[in-house]
Amino acid sequence: MLAAPRPAYVLHSRAYKESSALVDFLTPEGRLRAVLRAARGKRGSLARPFQSLELALRGAGELKTVAHLEAQGIPHLLGGTALFSALYLNELLVRLLPAEDPHPALFEHYAATLAALSAGRPLEPLLRAFEWRLLDDLGYGFALDRDRDGRPIHPESLYQWLPEAGFHGVELWQPGLFQGRELLALAEADWSSPGALGAAKRLMRQALAPHLGGRPLVSRELFIHRKESFRD
Repeated sequence: MLAAPRPAYVLHSRAYKESSALVDFLTPEGRLRAVLRAARGKRGSLARPFQSLELALRGAGELKTVAHLEAQGIPHLLGGTALFSALYLNELLVRLLPAEDPHPALFEHYAATLAALSAGRPLEPLLRAFEWRLLDDLGYGFALDRDRDGRPIHPESLYQWLPEAGFHGVELWQPGLFQGRELLALAEADWSSPGALGAAKRLMRQALAPHLGGRPLVSRELFIHRKESFRD
């Protein structure tokens, strides 16, 4: 059975059998895994990430076969930190997005984020916004302007984020806490507010950690090594 063509992006591919590749695609219908035959020839060049594609799959089982794959438009040319950022987004999607679980709004957000990265937009707001959208679409979102008991966040208070509970007010400072004014800035996506970007990065790491199963992100480690090599 041949499914209708759909827009797609390659998230990850790896060698499969003699000349094929096993490819994870992001589509509006979710993350789909399929076999791309003759992937080590000219056709395999389409299995590169960050290129908008038209994809059609064949098969009724869990592992389908790519029947049609065609490039749409110009690929996003990413380098340096923008490239590592896009690889990070791909790894998050492969690790967290269930197979064949439709998320059309997340697909559109991913496409818009790639375009923004290619255009040289500031990285941190783009990454934090995508992380938040991913968590929210997967049902892991939480209020930024209310504590775990439903009380409004107070700008002058300190808060600890608790998985599956929300923000809990505390009296004494300790590493990993958030000021109320930072959380209120995040609720408004006010990246110009002092401390907002740093708080957003800290919060997203805490919020993503329970869903990553304790395994480090390869893209994050590669980015750290790249920065260290430049310092050397």
